[in-house]
Amino acid sequence: MTGAAGFLGWHLRTRLRALTDHEVVIVDRSLWPKLADLARGVDAIVHVAGVNRASDAEVEQGNIELARQVARAARRGGSAPRIVFANSIQAGAESPYGVGKGTASDVLEVAAAELGSTYVDVRLPNLFGEHGRPRYNSFVATFVDAVVRKEKPQIIDRPVALLHAQIAAQALIDGLSTPEKRLDPVGTPTTVQEVFDVLHRFDVLYATGDIPPLLTALDVDLFNTLRSASFRRACPISLAPRVDDRGSLVEVVRSHGGPGQSFVSTTKPAITRGEHFHLRKVERFVVISGKARISLRKMFTSDVISFDVTGEDPVAVDMPTMWAHSITNTGSSELTTLFWANELFDPAAPDTFPEPVCRTASGTHSSA
Repeated sequence: MTGAAGFLGWHLRTRLRALTDHEVVIVDRSLWPKLADLARGVDAIVHVAGVNRASDAEVEQGNIELARQVARAARRGGSAPRIVFANSIQAGAESPYGVGKGTASDVLEVAAAELGSTYVDVRLPNLFGEHGRPRYNSFVATFVDAVVRKEKPQIIDRPVALLHAQIAAQALIDGLSTPEKRLDPVGTPTTVQEVFDVLHRFDVLYATGDIPPLLTALDVDLFNTLRSASFRRACPISLAPRVDDRGSLVEVVRSHGGPGQSFVSTTKPAITRGEHFHLRKVERFVVISGKARISLRKMFTSDVISFDVTGEDPVAVDMPTMWAHSITNTGSSELTTLFWANELFDPAAPDTFPEPVCRTASGTHSSA
């Protein structure tokens, strides 16, 4: 996989880890000089790397040259690999990017034909998703950054079709086995202004800890994209108790629309639950009795973020998508935790994939 460290590459790696048992040979910028060696004997090459932001000449020729190097590596690899290209709907357009992507596709198709293998051209529309770079990967990432910073960008409205990076990643995975020569995943129609308006409304509600109305798949994807950028600022979410002479009451989830499910677990001392990640699910943890440490790690990174929480001072911690997470009972008594998710649990598609938060973690583990 080329471009493994980029936005789409990270999403593709995560989805491959979650849903397949492929052995993935990653190629990022630091490993590019070793491309020919890394491609030796592989069954398939998924070419994701590309040049998006540079001078016109660098964008056009850069994409062509990357494809030429991939083609040379495929020819020298000795295995006639299937080639899957993360192309763009702009390929062939009369722009430097369109010319570069269109010519790159031609280069890869010729190489596959010479090798007697298969070439799959995956034409992707406007992509967005968690951990996109503002002013680089998509206007959605730029809008998210502006919303988090409480800024309002200049907006030129127009219709646009948006495709979440996980759906794009699935199209590339489909390219590994499809008999088709070209795949055209379709984005969800919306407008530039509407995207900003939705993100702004979501941010206003989420700033209070409320869950905004998640009525469509696009709503969920935009909210998860926003949460990925606001996680360090927003979590943990304070939950103010209401106290009177009868006792106290704490509102743990205020959802403004869409499905949802709550459940409660008890955990014995020193036991850890979780050690998994989700691709799409919005999930909230609230400790209501006992002491715990909630730990999280973004996929394919090493830094772990932890929150020490207690039922005496309850807070909400929302799990970002594609972050491994766990909760450990750090107290001497039983731990009681309330969990909330934005979708009903489906045993046939649980959206839960094993992944340790700390690879050297010790103790007894069990699935949440």
